[in-house]
Amino acid sequence: MSRLSLTRDKIYKTVARQLHGQVPCWVCGQHVLPAAATLEHIRPLSEGGNSHAENLAISHEVCNGQRHAKGVIAESAESPGRVARN
Repeated sequence: MSRLSLTRDKIYKTVARQLHGQVPCWVCGQHVLPAAATLEHIRPLSEGGNSHAENLAISHEVCNGQRHAKGVIAESAESPGRVARN
């Protein structure tokens, strides 16, 4: 398993624990099943983003692909699919 897959699984489990099992897609807000989850860079690497936890979120594979194809960024940086910082 790749390092990115391990990171995605860890973040998915963290968000699921924080939100009582419901992991919303950072792009569309609908529940993401583990098999359909992708790791999303909120600020793309190509625009100076990084791979730190505060710049990562869970999204559907389809939503992630559509977002990047259109160059669309979700309206709120506080979307529920992000890892919460305490």
